[in-house]
Amino acid sequence: MTRSFRAIRIRPTHLTLLTGLVFGALTLTADAAFAESTASQQTTATVGDAVSNDASAALRGSDDVASLTAPQASAPDVPTVETPLHHFYCVEYARLRSGLEIFGDAKTWWQRAGSIYAKFTQPATDAVMVFSGSARIARGHVAVVARIVSPREIRVDQANWRNRGEIDHNTPVLDVSAQNDWSRVRVWDIGSNRFGSRVYAIKGFIGRNAGQTMGS
Repeated sequence: MTRSFRAIRIRPTHLTLLTGLVFGALTLTADAAFAESTASQQTTATVGDAVSNDASAALRGSDDVASLTAPQASAPDVPTVETPLHHFYCVEYARLRSGLEIFGDAKTWWQRAGSIYAKFTQPATDAVMVFSGSARIARGHVAVVARIVSPREIRVDQANWRNRGEIDHNTPVLDVSAQNDWSRVRVWDIGSNRFGSRVYAIKGFIGRNAGQTMGS
């Protein structure tokens, strides 16, 4: 059986209206995408500026530290928290992350490194920063240097800092020692979005070699 079709005549006025509607929809979509991209870039810039402002305030000894806007998960170099499948301890994570074969409590790592690994007082990428024991961290703590930001600031990856078995990525650590020898630091608290008020004693840094130290 053969079907016949009748052509539908579209008047010029109707064609103009249809074209306008399609073009308007495409324009709105493009404008929305541009606005979203711009907002994302502004959020990333705000996060970076806030960390820098906090670092300056911490060095001045000020308790009036600017709050950090909640970072976006996709923004680069922003402190984030990962929840692993099982409870991670700082020493366990540091071994996996750095490849150093050191065991025992974190505060004993400096002594146990002995002559096996390089030991230095300045940060180096992929080196392990060894915290001394204190009332807050009785067994000490170890963290892996992820990036050197400035002579006074680094970013570390660490586990169990808040005793929840979590893994913290890109955590800012600020040197507050008088001689810039990294013997005393303050650590970024992702919960309150500011540097913590506690000052922690540092024994030094352990690595397979000198790594990329500041000024190299």
